[in-house]
Amino acid sequence: MDFIFNLATTFWQWTVFIVLVFIGYIISKFDGQGEERVNFKLKFGMPILMPLPIETKDKGFWKGIIMWILGKRQWEVAEDFYFSLGEEEYIIPAGFQFDGASVPKFLATFLSPVGVLLVGGLVHDYGYKYGTLVREDGTNIGYTGQAYMDKLFRDICIEVNGFKFLNYLAYWALALVGFIAWNKHKKSGTHLEETNE
Repeated sequence: MDFIFNLATTFWQWTVFIVLVFIGYIISKFDGQGEERVNFKLKFGMPILMPLPIETKDKGFWKGIIMWILGKRQWEVAEDFYFSLGEEEYIIPAGFQFDGASVPKFLATFLSPVGVLLVGGLVHDYGYKYGTLVREDGTNIGYTGQAYMDKLFRDICIEVNGFKFLNYLAYWALALVGFIAWNKHKKSGTHLEETNE
């Protein structure tokens, strides 16, 4: 037993990963939604992204080290990204910048922020920043709320990558701490005005 405990503490990243996968598997078994999701489709293929530099130069030694270790790579949508949800067609315009799925650094070894969660993360980040999605004709769907965007992220990811348990782990993490990013964007004034229609 000591041997197993020593392995678990020595390789704590793998231990955390295995525990999270197991919890996610159990959660996904109690989904209750069947497989009807949002009917996500790519219109012209995967998004074309451009990596943006992590500005560590001329920051000084310690600030540069902190940015290197704690900073996240930002990405810019290089060409308009088109997708559909059911019968509705949507666009994320070129120039939108995002950081991918919010994956803790210690899990990034196993789960890249722009890996299997890329497409769901892109749509989710756009929705979090603006509080809405934009149709291809330029109109928006109205103010949505954080819960809507979190479920949309989960369902798009499930339809794109098929890893139901992984997407539930990400979804529950968003349900716990996503309000921080949601409120940050809301306070910065990027959200569509909330209306009571």
